[in-house]
Amino acid sequence: MSFLEALILAIVEGITEFLPVSSTGHMIIASAFMGINESSFVKIFEVNIQFGAILSVVVLYWKRFFQSLDFYYKLLVAFIPAAIIGFLLGDFIDSLLENVWVVATSLLIGGIILLFVDKWFQSSNEEKVDYKKALAIGFFQCIAMIPGVSRSAATIIGGMAQGLNRKTAAEFSFFLAVPTMFAASAYKMLKGYKEITTDNLDILLFGNLVAFIVAMLAIKFFISFLTKYGFKVFGWYRIVLGLFLLVLLAMGYELKIM
Repeated sequence: MSFLEALILAIVEGITEFLPVSSTGHMIIASAFMGINESSFVKIFEVNIQFGAILSVVVLYWKRFFQSLDFYYKLLVAFIPAAIIGFLLGDFIDSLLENVWVVATSLLIGGIILLFVDKWFQSSNEEKVDYKKALAIGFFQCIAMIPGVSRSAATIIGGMAQGLNRKTAAEFSFFLAVPTMFAASAYKMLKGYKEITTDNLDILLFGNLVAFIVAMLAIKFFISFLTKYGFKVFGWYRIVLGLFLLVLLAMGYELKIM
Protein backbone atom coordinates (compact mmCIF):
# COMPACT_ATOMS: atom_id res chain seq x y z
CA MET A 1 0.00 0.00 0.00
CA SER A 2 1.34 3.41 -0.97
CA PHE A 3 1.01 6.60 1.07
CA LEU A 4 -1.37 8.01 -1.55
CA GLU A 5 -3.68 4.99 -1.22
CA ALA A 6 -3.45 5.25 2.57
CA LEU A 7 -4.30 8.96 2.36
CA ILE A 8 -7.41 8.35 0.24
CA LEU A 9 -8.70 5.48 2.40
CA ALA A 10 -8.10 7.47 5.59
CA ILE A 11 -9.99 10.46 4.17
CA VAL A 12 -12.87 8.19 3.19
CA GLU A 13 -12.89 6.65 6.67
CA GLY A 14 -12.76 10.01 8.41
CA ILE A 15 -15.60 11.49 6.35
CA THR A 16 -17.97 8.53 6.34
CA GLU A 17 -17.52 6.88 9.76
CA PHE A 18 -19.82 9.26 11.61
CA LEU A 19 -22.13 10.22 8.75
CA PRO A 20 -25.23 8.07 8.07
CA VAL A 21 -23.86 6.90 4.71
CA SER A 22 -21.97 3.65 5.54
CA SER A 23 -18.20 3.72 5.63
CA THR A 24 -18.17 0.12 4.38
CA GLY A 25 -19.84 1.01 1.09
CA HIS A 26 -17.42 3.84 0.51
CA MET A 27 -14.40 1.69 1.30
CA ILE A 28 -15.56 -0.82 -1.31
CA ILE A 29 -15.75 1.84 -3.99
CA ALA A 30 -12.47 3.53 -3.04
CA SER A 31 -10.55 0.25 -2.88
CA ALA A 32 -12.08 -1.10 -6.09
CA PHE A 33 -11.32 2.00 -8.15
CA MET A 34 -7.76 2.22 -6.86
CA GLY A 35 -7.24 -1.48 -7.47
CA ILE A 36 -5.73 -2.00 -4.02
CA ASN A 37 -4.43 -5.51 -3.53
CA GLU A 38 -6.42 -7.34 -0.88
CA SER A 39 -3.70 -8.27 1.60
CA SER A 40 -3.65 -9.00 5.32
CA PHE A 41 -2.00 -5.66 6.02
CA VAL A 42 -4.62 -3.72 4.05
CA LYS A 43 -7.33 -5.34 6.16
CA ILE A 44 -5.45 -4.39 9.32
CA PHE A 45 -4.99 -0.84 8.03
CA GLU A 46 -8.70 -0.37 7.47
CA VAL A 47 -9.45 -1.58 10.96
CA ASN A 48 -6.63 0.34 12.59
CA ILE A 49 -7.49 3.78 11.20
CA GLN A 50 -10.78 3.61 13.07
CA PHE A 51 -8.77 4.41 16.19
CA GLY A 52 -7.96 7.79 14.68
CA ALA A 53 -11.64 8.42 14.04
CA ILE A 54 -12.51 7.38 17.60
CA LEU A 55 -9.93 9.76 19.03
CA SER A 56 -11.56 12.67 17.23
CA VAL A 57 -14.74 12.15 19.28
CA VAL A 58 -12.80 12.07 22.54
CA VAL A 59 -10.92 15.26 21.66
CA LEU A 60 -13.96 17.19 20.45
CA TYR A 61 -16.11 16.20 23.43
CA TRP A 62 -13.41 15.71 26.06
CA LYS A 63 -15.39 17.58 28.72
CA ARG A 64 -18.27 15.11 28.39
CA PHE A 65 -15.91 12.21 28.99
CA PHE A 66 -14.89 13.74 32.31
CA GLN A 67 -18.39 14.76 33.32
CA SER A 68 -19.56 11.87 35.51
CA LEU A 69 -19.57 8.11 35.93
CA ASP A 70 -23.24 8.15 34.94
CA PHE A 71 -22.12 9.04 31.40
CA TYR A 72 -20.06 5.84 31.20
CA TYR A 73 -22.79 3.70 32.74
CA LYS A 74 -25.21 4.79 30.02
CA LEU A 75 -22.64 4.06 27.31
CA LEU A 76 -22.10 0.61 28.84
CA VAL A 77 -25.84 -0.09 28.83
CA ALA A 78 -26.05 0.98 25.17
CA PHE A 79 -22.96 -1.05 24.26
CA ILE A 80 -24.09 -4.37 25.81
CA PRO A 81 -26.61 -5.48 23.10
CA ALA A 82 -24.07 -5.15 20.27
CA ALA A 83 -21.39 -6.82 22.37
CA ILE A 84 -23.59 -9.85 23.05
CA ILE A 85 -24.90 -10.23 19.50
CA GLY A 86 -21.45 -9.63 18.05
CA PHE A 87 -20.02 -12.37 20.26
CA LEU A 88 -22.78 -14.86 19.43
CA LEU A 89 -23.12 -14.14 15.72
CA GLY A 90 -19.62 -13.01 14.80
CA ASP A 91 -19.05 -15.60 12.07
CA PHE A 92 -22.44 -14.96 10.48
CA ILE A 93 -21.82 -11.20 10.47
CA ASP A 94 -18.43 -11.73 8.83
CA SER A 95 -20.10 -13.84 6.12
CA LEU A 96 -22.51 -10.98 5.38
CA LEU A 97 -19.58 -8.60 5.19
CA GLU A 98 -18.20 -10.61 2.28
CA ASN A 99 -21.39 -10.14 0.27
CA VAL A 100 -21.31 -6.85 -1.65
CA TRP A 101 -24.91 -7.37 -2.77
CA VAL A 102 -25.94 -7.11 0.90
CA VAL A 103 -24.00 -3.86 1.28
CA ALA A 104 -25.49 -2.31 -1.87
CA THR A 105 -29.04 -3.35 -0.97
CA SER A 106 -28.65 -2.05 2.58
CA LEU A 107 -27.42 1.29 1.25
CA LEU A 108 -30.45 1.56 -1.01
CA ILE A 109 -33.05 0.55 1.59
CA GLY A 110 -31.40 2.68 4.26
CA GLY A 111 -31.44 5.66 1.93
CA ILE A 112 -35.17 5.29 1.33
CA ILE A 113 -35.76 5.14 5.09
CA LEU A 114 -33.72 8.31 5.65
CA LEU A 115 -36.02 10.20 3.26
CA PHE A 116 -38.87 9.78 5.75
CA VAL A 117 -37.08 9.89 9.12
CA ASP A 118 -37.66 13.60 9.68
CA LYS A 119 -41.42 13.12 9.14
CA TRP A 120 -41.64 10.03 11.32
CA PHE A 121 -39.77 11.57 14.23
CA GLN A 122 -40.55 15.24 14.52
CA SER A 123 -37.70 17.24 16.03
CA SER A 124 -38.13 17.76 19.77
CA ASN A 125 -36.30 19.65 22.51
CA GLU A 126 -35.47 16.53 24.52
CA GLU A 127 -31.79 16.41 25.42
CA LYS A 128 -31.71 13.89 28.28
CA VAL A 129 -30.57 10.33 27.61
CA ASP A 130 -31.74 8.06 30.42
CA TYR A 131 -30.92 4.36 30.82
CA LYS A 132 -34.05 3.18 29.05
CA LYS A 133 -33.28 5.33 26.01
CA ALA A 134 -29.63 4.26 26.07
CA LEU A 135 -30.63 0.59 25.99
CA ALA A 136 -33.07 1.17 23.14
CA ILE A 137 -30.37 2.96 21.13
CA GLY A 138 -28.11 -0.01 21.85
CA PHE A 139 -30.58 -2.36 20.23
CA PHE A 140 -30.86 -0.07 17.22
CA GLN A 141 -27.08 -0.23 16.92
CA CYS A 142 -27.34 -4.00 16.45
CA ILE A 143 -29.13 -3.39 13.14
CA ALA A 144 -25.91 -1.82 11.87
CA MET A 145 -24.20 -5.21 12.06
CA ILE A 146 -25.77 -5.74 8.65
CA PRO A 147 -23.09 -4.30 6.31
CA GLY A 148 -24.18 -1.11 4.58
CA VAL A 149 -26.76 -0.11 7.19
CA SER A 150 -24.47 2.47 8.86
CA ARG A 151 -23.92 2.43 12.60
CA SER A 152 -24.34 6.20 12.73
CA ALA A 153 -27.69 6.14 10.92
CA ALA A 154 -29.07 3.30 13.05
CA THR A 155 -28.13 4.86 16.38
CA ILE A 156 -29.22 8.40 15.49
CA ILE A 157 -32.58 7.14 14.28
CA GLY A 158 -32.77 5.05 17.44
CA GLY A 159 -32.23 8.17 19.52
CA MET A 160 -34.83 10.16 17.62
CA ALA A 161 -37.28 7.27 18.00
CA GLN A 162 -36.84 7.74 21.77
CA GLY A 163 -37.82 11.40 21.46
CA LEU A 164 -34.34 12.93 21.42
CA ASN A 165 -33.65 15.92 19.20
CA ARG A 166 -31.32 15.49 16.22
CA LYS A 167 -28.28 17.05 17.87
CA THR A 168 -28.52 15.01 21.08
CA ALA A 169 -29.17 11.79 19.17
CA ALA A 170 -26.18 12.42 16.90
CA GLU A 171 -23.86 13.25 19.78
CA PHE A 172 -24.83 10.13 21.74
CA SER A 173 -24.21 8.14 18.56
CA PHE A 174 -20.69 9.58 18.45
CA PHE A 175 -20.09 8.74 22.12
CA LEU A 176 -21.36 5.19 21.66
CA ALA A 177 -18.98 4.75 18.73
CA VAL A 178 -16.01 4.99 21.08
CA PRO A 179 -16.52 1.74 23.06
CA THR A 180 -18.18 -0.04 20.12
CA MET A 181 -15.52 0.71 17.53
CA PHE A 182 -12.71 0.33 20.02
CA ALA A 183 -13.86 -3.15 21.06
CA ALA A 184 -14.43 -4.35 17.49
CA SER A 185 -11.19 -2.85 16.21
CA ALA A 186 -9.10 -4.04 19.16
CA TYR A 187 -10.38 -7.59 18.73
CA LYS A 188 -9.48 -7.66 15.04
CA MET A 189 -6.13 -6.02 15.74
CA LEU A 190 -5.24 -8.68 18.30
CA LYS A 191 -5.96 -11.36 15.71
CA GLY A 192 -3.77 -9.75 13.05
CA TYR A 193 -1.13 -7.83 14.98
CA LYS A 194 1.67 -9.90 13.41
CA GLU A 195 1.04 -8.11 10.11
CA ILE A 196 2.26 -4.83 11.63
CA THR A 197 6.01 -4.40 11.16
CA THR A 198 8.53 -1.58 11.30
CA ASP A 199 8.21 -1.37 7.50
CA ASN A 200 4.51 -0.47 7.51
CA LEU A 201 4.09 1.18 10.91
CA ASP A 202 4.63 4.64 9.40
CA ILE A 203 1.71 4.11 7.01
CA LEU A 204 -0.53 3.07 9.91
CA LEU A 205 0.38 6.15 11.93
CA PHE A 206 -0.11 8.37 8.88
CA GLY A 207 -3.54 6.84 8.20
CA ASN A 208 -4.65 7.34 11.80
CA LEU A 209 -3.53 10.97 11.77
CA VAL A 210 -5.43 11.71 8.56
CA ALA A 211 -8.56 9.86 9.76
CA PHE A 212 -8.40 11.80 13.05
CA ILE A 213 -8.22 15.22 11.39
CA VAL A 214 -10.84 14.49 8.74
CA ALA A 215 -13.24 12.90 11.25
CA MET A 216 -13.09 16.01 13.44
CA LEU A 217 -14.08 18.19 10.49
CA ALA A 218 -16.79 15.74 9.41
CA ILE A 219 -18.36 15.64 12.88
CA LYS A 220 -18.51 19.43 13.13
CA PHE A 221 -20.05 19.67 9.67
CA PHE A 222 -22.55 16.89 10.30
CA ILE A 223 -23.91 18.27 13.57
CA SER A 224 -24.51 21.67 11.99
CA PHE A 225 -25.98 20.27 8.78
CA LEU A 226 -28.21 17.72 10.51
CA THR A 227 -29.63 20.28 12.90
CA LYS A 228 -30.58 22.60 10.04
CA TYR A 229 -31.56 20.27 7.21
CA GLY A 230 -32.21 16.76 8.53
CA PHE A 231 -31.55 13.44 6.82
CA LYS A 232 -33.08 13.79 3.36
CA VAL A 233 -29.86 14.75 1.54
CA PHE A 234 -28.06 11.75 3.04
CA GLY A 235 -31.00 9.56 2.04
CA TRP A 236 -30.76 10.53 -1.62
CA TYR A 237 -26.99 10.14 -1.52
CA ARG A 238 -27.30 6.59 -0.17
CA ILE A 239 -29.88 5.71 -2.82
CA VAL A 240 -27.59 6.90 -5.61
CA LEU A 241 -24.61 5.07 -4.11
CA GLY A 242 -26.58 1.86 -3.59
CA LEU A 243 -27.91 1.90 -7.14
CA PHE A 244 -24.41 2.62 -8.43
CA LEU A 245 -23.02 -0.44 -6.66
CA LEU A 246 -25.91 -2.62 -7.84
CA VAL A 247 -25.36 -1.53 -11.44
CA LEU A 248 -21.64 -2.31 -11.20
CA LEU A 249 -22.40 -5.74 -9.77
CA ALA A 250 -25.02 -6.42 -12.44
CA MET A 251 -22.47 -5.50 -15.11
CA GLY A 252 -20.09 -8.09 -13.75
CA TYR A 253 -17.62 -5.89 -11.89
CA GLU A 254 -15.95 -7.78 -9.08
CA LEU A 255 -16.05 -5.62 -5.99
CA LYS A 256 -14.43 -6.90 -2.82
CA ILE A 257 -14.77 -5.79 0.75
CA MET A 258 -11.46 -5.44 2.48
